[in-house]
Amino acid sequence: MQATSLRSSPLNPLQQKRRNATKSPTQRFSFIKASFSSSTSNSTVSAPKREKDPKKRIVITGMGLVSVFGNDVDAYYDKLLSGESGIGTIDRFDASKFPTRFGGQIRGFSAQGYIDGKNDRRLDDCLRYCIVAGKKALEDADLGEDNLSKVDKEKAGVLVGTGMGGLTVFSDGVQSLIEKGHRKITPFFIPYAITNMGSALLAIDLGFMGPNYSISTACATSNYCFYAAANHIRRGEADMMIAGGTEAAIIPIGLGGFVACRALSQRNDDPKTASRPWDKDRDGFVMGEGAGVLVMESLEHAMKRGAPIIAEYLGGAVNCDAYHMTDPRADGLGVSSCIERSLEDAGVSPEEVSPFVSDDYRNFVLFFFFCCSTTLVEYITAVILFSSVIFKLTCKCFL
Repeated sequence: MQATSLRSSPLNPLQQKRRNATKSPTQRFSFIKASFSSSTSNSTVSAPKREKDPKKRIVITGMGLVSVFGNDVDAYYDKLLSGESGIGTIDRFDASKFPTRFGGQIRGFSAQGYIDGKNDRRLDDCLRYCIVAGKKALEDADLGEDNLSKVDKEKAGVLVGTGMGGLTVFSDGVQSLIEKGHRKITPFFIPYAITNMGSALLAIDLGFMGPNYSISTACATSNYCFYAAANHIRRGEADMMIAGGTEAAIIPIGLGGFVACRALSQRNDDPKTASRPWDKDRDGFVMGEGAGVLVMESLEHAMKRGAPIIAEYLGGAVNCDAYHMTDPRADGLGVSSCIERSLEDAGVSPEEVSPFVSDDYRNFVLFFFFCCSTTLVEYITAVILFSSVIFKLTCKCFL
C-alpha cells in the first residue's frame, strides 16, 4: 500500500414519517415485536454468520434527546421533515467580536421533573442534558418508574460520552482562580468538569450498577458509545445499556477554541445554510449542543418485558485512517475498510444493503458516520435492520 504524506499543519481549516405520539410505546411498536417473535428462529437465511442467539442480538427500544427544537423526539423529527433549522445567532453571551457568531444554541431548557432543583442549579448543562435525555429515553422504552423497578440493575449500564465535558464549570473555575484565588473554586469544579460524570450521575440516580464510563472521541463520541454498549450486551456483561452523547460547549472559550483552530463556518449572513459538509464551497462546521440517547437491550431481555422494539443493531466497526486531524484520506481507505468490517461483524453481505428503505421488513440500511476525533480522523459504521417506518424513527437520532 502506498503511503500518503502528512499535511504540513494539523490545523488546516475545513475548506476545501413520524410515529403516532398518541399511542403508548408498547402500542406503537407491537407489530414490530410480533415480527421479532416470528422471525427469531429464521432471521439469517442469506447470512449464515449473522447472530442467532437472542441473548446476543441487540435491539433499540427507546430514544431520548435534548435539542434546539426541544426535548420531544417526535416534535424534533417533525421540524426536521418540515425543513426548519435550529441554527441562529448566539445570544447567550456577546459574540460580536468573534468571526463566527452563530450556532445551534438551546434556549428555554428546563429539567423540571427530571432533576431536583438544588442539583439542577449546580450542574453544568452538559450533565443536565445527559440526565434528561437518558430519563426520557427510558420513558420511551416503557421503563417508567414502576417498570424500571423490575429491571435487574446489576445488569443495566450507562455509557454516555462527551467530547468537551463540563466546559462551563471548568471555565468558571479557571476564572475564579484568576480573579479570587483558589479558595473560591467550587468543590464541584473537578466532579462536574470530567467527562464521565454524566454517565455516573445518571447511574446513581437510576441505581444502575452495570458498566459505567464515558468515551471521548470528539464528534465521533456518541457513535463509539453505541458501539461499545452493544458489545457489552453481546458479551453478556449487561442486559440493557443507556448509550449516547451530550455536549454543551457554546460558551466563549468553546467558541473561541474552535475559531482558533479555524474549524468553524463564518457564514454569519446565512447561518441556516452554513452546515454543508458535502459542498465544494464548505468553509467549516457549525457548533451545536444537546444530547441524544438510546436504550439498547438484548433481544431476549426486550421480549421478556414486552418492550417496544424500534430497530435491531446487527453490527459495527471502528477504525482510524491515520492521516490528519481533521481531513479524511483522499483515497477513502479509512472509510471503505470500516464499512467492510462493519458488514462482516453484522453478517450482512454488501448485496443485502439498500440505499433505499422499502416496505419489506428484511431490509438493511448501512449507516456511515464520518467524524473528526481529537487526534486523527476516526470512522464508525453500523448495520441496522429496519422496516421503512423504523428507519425514520431511528435515523433522526443521528442527524
